[in-house]
Amino acid sequence: MAKFRRRTCIILSLIILFIFSLMMGLKMLRPNKATSGDPFGLELLPELHQQTHLRKSFDSQNNDKVNSETNIKNLKSVEITMKPSKTSEPYLEELPPLNYYLHAFYYSWYGNPQFDGKYIHWNHPILKHWDPRITKNYPQGKHSPPDDIGSSFYPELGIYSSRDPSVIESHMKQMYSASIGVLALSWYPPGTNDENGENTDDLVPTILDKAHKYNLKVTFHIEPYSNRDDQNMYKNVKYIIDKYGNHPAFYRYKTRTGNALPMFYIYDSYITKPEKWANLLTPTGSQSIRNSPYDGLFIALLVESKHRYDILEGGFDGIYTYFATNGFTYGSSYENWARLRFFCDQFNLLFIPSVGPGYIDTSIRPWNAQNTRNRINGKYYETALDAALHAHPSIISITSFNEWHEGTQIEKAIPKRTSNTIYLDYRPHKPSLYLELTRKWSEKYSKERAGYTVDQKLPPS
Repeated sequence: MAKFRRRTCIILSLIILFIFSLMMGLKMLRPNKATSGDPFGLELLPELHQQTHLRKSFDSQNNDKVNSETNIKNLKSVEITMKPSKTSEPYLEELPPLNYYLHAFYYSWYGNPQFDGKYIHWNHPILKHWDPRITKNYPQGKHSPPDDIGSSFYPELGIYSSRDPSVIESHMKQMYSASIGVLALSWYPPGTNDENGENTDDLVPTILDKAHKYNLKVTFHIEPYSNRDDQNMYKNVKYIIDKYGNHPAFYRYKTRTGNALPMFYIYDSYITKPEKWANLLTPTGSQSIRNSPYDGLFIALLVESKHRYDILEGGFDGIYTYFATNGFTYGSSYENWARLRFFCDQFNLLFIPSVGPGYIDTSIRPWNAQNTRNRINGKYYETALDAALHAHPSIISITSFNEWHEGTQIEKAIPKRTSNTIYLDYRPHKPSLYLELTRKWSEKYSKERAGYTVDQKLPPS
């Protein structure tokens, strides 16, 4: 009996020693950094590994490594908003000079209760399809800020008001950091506005002042208000030049003949007949501004190929393409830009292709998913910029700095998750990704443009 107990004790001791040795060996095999990371062996389970990192990314402000490429509705979770560290921003004095041949479309139509007494544009209605049979398959009504906004992305500045001076200042600083030289301000004449907003002409002086602080220039992007004809356009141009033309931030483009002229982008110019434009834009027109104090460079939107000849007949000085959707229109298709540049050269027109970081408007047009253009972590934007540079344009325009409804913004966006929505963002990159890419390509464009044109940049005045 004693021998049996002694043998049992020896066997138990050996088993305990074996288990202890095995545990020590496993501990030595585990990397030291795993003590504060994922459970040992988690990397062998990619799906679980991804879920764990997704959970961490929402819990930490410094972890920005998960890419959200789809909007997910009806998510049962608490609201989480991530704000990035500001230490990664470059010092302004370290940035390259501004490129006054790089323009960004800018919108000042946003409002919130603090500055405007209500939400404006963030509560954008869900637009109906022209076919009622399609409309009935999609949600109706308006968005309900601050958690539910008319955008697939969420701005770093929050649901801001375009009247907030600190917001305008931040926007100018962001454009400055991107080496954008000119902002093309969406503009309606006093007393008019878009159907979802209010008139913002009274903001122009503040925008000009803030732009001047950062050496930016401001040009005007005239929207298609009701009764926009040759007579009203003459009044608009006169009003803008008389009221804002002497401000140091008011943009003028120096032509090959040495004239420094204001520039006006005319959105949806094709909806007005060419003969009406000719009254304003040809020397013999009944409302002609040519060779007068109100002369300028008028840039028409080209959507279809046939618009080229209407633009010539109307007396315009150039074309732009606006839409950030490659393949959506003739003008927005990269493959047509070389032909458009050749056409412009033939008739002494400015060619201004528009590039954008992507496109998604399903928050306000849920039936339009076929026109979504995925950002692909910046690759879509860089492809567009490369195509534009190959066309040797007079100017490059960016659609857009902050058109949030159509998801074309390069303004900083952050991850945000509410009980109903996961907003898209720029991860795994920083919120400043598209500003940094813009700065990179702005430098490249500035160098290349100097090699293929005799035009000289208008020095700040």
